[in-house]
Amino acid sequence: MLQQRNPQLNSNGELIHLLSIEGLPSAVIHQILDTAGTFLSVNDREVKKVPLLRGKSVFNLFFENSTRTRTTFEIAAKRLSADVVNLDIARSSAAKGESLLDTIANLSAMHADMFVVRHSESGAPYLIAKHCAPHVHVVNAGDGRHAHPTQGLLDMYTIRHYKQDFTNLTVAVVGDIVHSRVARSDIHALTTLGVPEIRAVGPKTLVPGDLKEMGVRVCHDMAEGIRGADVIIMLRLQNERMSGAMLPSAGEFFKNYGLTPEKLALAKPDCIVMHPGPINRGVEIDSAVADGRQSVILPQVTFGIAVRMAVMSTIAGNNA
Repeated sequence: MLQQRNPQLNSNGELIHLLSIEGLPSAVIHQILDTAGTFLSVNDREVKKVPLLRGKSVFNLFFENSTRTRTTFEIAAKRLSADVVNLDIARSSAAKGESLLDTIANLSAMHADMFVVRHSESGAPYLIAKHCAPHVHVVNAGDGRHAHPTQGLLDMYTIRHYKQDFTNLTVAVVGDIVHSRVARSDIHALTTLGVPEIRAVGPKTLVPGDLKEMGVRVCHDMAEGIRGADVIIMLRLQNERMSGAMLPSAGEFFKNYGLTPEKLALAKPDCIVMHPGPINRGVEIDSAVADGRQSVILPQVTFGIAVRMAVMSTIAGNNA
């Protein structure tokens, strides 16, 4: 039986689209992280630009609301000297009933070189990558519950920055895992990079049952889940994706799974606390922790610009 080629890679194994971390070789992940490291210094320059995407057009297609992700993609593209077009989906033809592929075909006719896509439907970026012209690259900026690969990569960059080596870490992912595309991307990345102990922590209603098959340790007790952890990744409750009552109340969730200084003391003294944002203080994280010395939530945002620069410059340099 002929093995199907990963749609993200060309025949040489080079990255041409970033659709998911699942299936990416560790060498490609490390390449992006290494490249991101070279871009961090651009943020400190008086003129924060490099010419790698000069003359290229990057279209931000956000069919779902976003502030942080869309802004960092726009900053990243502009720092690479690209021309950036932010499509206002609420006022676009898509709001008038135009199909996704017709929207893409029309934008391609405007000589787009790259689409950065956020969509509520899982798989939408794959569909776009399958139907766009060979020279056009697609970056998934979050699709449904499926994946958020650039967030996963910036999380890996953050972990590597503070912990250097992945192969001796205990990482706890805490909260609403079942609805989180970030959690999926993080778990695939951590597994590929050789993290020996990955824990998924949360109530039974919010932790998928198939994680054990991926080698993830499932913990429904917060103390058990974060004890001795090197890294804690907190997730927000994705109320907009929940159907029916999956929790008694936000207060009850905070009592059992909110990260407080007392609970954080169970982790290693040098444990770092991460969060993809936006954070909900008093729901999944206490302000004393979010603003505390072990929090690296704001550095994650800074690293995110460099990582997205690395992704866009890497895929733009490879041919289908």
